Amino acid sequence: MTRTRTLGALATVVGFLAFVELTSGVLQGYYTPMLTDIARHLGIHDADVNWLEGTQLMLSALVVPAFAKLGDMIGHKRMLLISTALTAAAALVLPFTDSFGVFLAAWTLMGFYVVWLPLEIALIWSRSRRMEARASVTATAAGLLVAALEGGAILGALAGGALVDVLPLTAVLLIPAVLVVICFFVILFGVTESPEPVGGVFDTVGLILISLALVCFTGGLSLLRLEGGLVNPWSWTVVVLGILLVVPFVRWELRTDDPLIDVRMFRSPALGPVFLTAGLFGVSVLGAQAPLSTFARTDPDVYGYGLGTTGFATSLIIGIYLIAMITGALLFPVVARRISPRRTLMGASALVGVGFLLFLPFHDSYAQVVTNMVIAGLGSGALVAALPAAAASAAPASQTGVATGLTNSVKTVGGAIASCVFGIALLHGVTSAAGGAEGTAGSLAGYVTVWIVCGVTAFVASVLLVFVPRTAFTDRVTETEAAPAV
Repeated sequence: MTRTRTLGALATVVGFLAFVELTSGVLQGYYTPMLTDIARHLGIHDADVNWLEGTQLMLSALVVPAFAKLGDMIGHKRMLLISTALTAAAALVLPFTDSFGVFLAAWTLMGFYVVWLPLEIALIWSRSRRMEARASVTATAAGLLVAALEGGAILGALAGGALVDVLPLTAVLLIPAVLVVICFFVILFGVTESPEPVGGVFDTVGLILISLALVCFTGGLSLLRLEGGLVNPWSWTVVVLGILLVVPFVRWELRTDDPLIDVRMFRSPALGPVFLTAGLFGVSVLGAQAPLSTFARTDPDVYGYGLGTTGFATSLIIGIYLIAMITGALLFPVVARRISPRRTLMGASALVGVGFLLFLPFHDSYAQVVTNMVIAGLGSGALVAALPAAAASAAPASQTGVATGLTNSVKTVGGAIASCVFGIALLHGVTSAAGGAEGTAGSLAGYVTVWIVCGVTAFVASVLLVFVPRTAFTDRVTETEAAPAV
């Protein structure tokens, strides 16, 4: 009876959290089909769309470590509420501005929603601490949450693509903002707080040091994208400064009793490759979103490549891709039980690599692009669900939120780097429209660069996972680590 009651209570929490992830999915899918329309509305180039992605990823990299640590300290629900309120406030600004600067600032602040999934998985892990097969339960719940997320992304992409063709952009942009407001009250009244927060003292110095490092690094990457940025020594100086600032952060964390990020986790044979895989995975799952959308919208009759799709036809491509991600997320716990989580992660990374490299010979038709996206989507869905769950099962009990958050942080940094690189690649050699007028589409060589980088990094991630212990992310390992030393 106790086990049934505990499982029922957990299922209720997962149900409400699934709505949160549904909302997160809508935010991730809704805007993608209309990025070209947003670019025209703001009067910017297609390559400049990557500024939206890059700045949001930069903020995400900053807030995830802080919010994940605070979730462990004072409660995961509380931090969910704060991040949702900030996301709602930012989303309500977008419909009412045509200034690129204001739009960029609000879009950036919407990046607070990226902390939702790691906080939710940490909350589920903490609530299932007395249950048998804890790692399997968490992995299954993570799969359901990711399925809800991708389902929301499908709904968002289809709705966004259809509405942008028939409604004013202001009305279209207002809809997701209202949904985030509703999400706030769902969390407030439907989700119970995680039991027994660990408390402690917040590592303010560590947060300042890592924030300075990330701001310098990602800011330097943004400077590289400006005209002449690649040959400007100041741009590279800022990038290098950001990398060097990681050194004092690591030294501080190693001698702090309650660090913001326990950097020793990066030395763990189970966690280290997971974090590296997350960073490499961020290249494709975050950095390639805008290029794939703008490639589909590019008119082949004008530029000689692309699909020339409408907003709704583009949303169908995204929807099919997200259905593949849902399938991959739901299949992960099933396959992992048969061949081990480690091997499943390796196979998922390989699928992502195959899907993107297939773009090199096959990108001329709608069917070819959809096929490539389905293959990459199966692997991506499994990785989105598996990486935070794997980190939770391998992390120390007091660092669950931090570990799950780190998978998102490192993934975000990988996406930010990729967004910068892809923006530069697409801007280089911009194709002109018919008649010699300056065009707004990215170059074909830039898109080829995107596909190669995404494919190669995915295969590198698959190789890295070979070095993870064979029994990693299993209940046997979790129970062994949880047992007190005798």
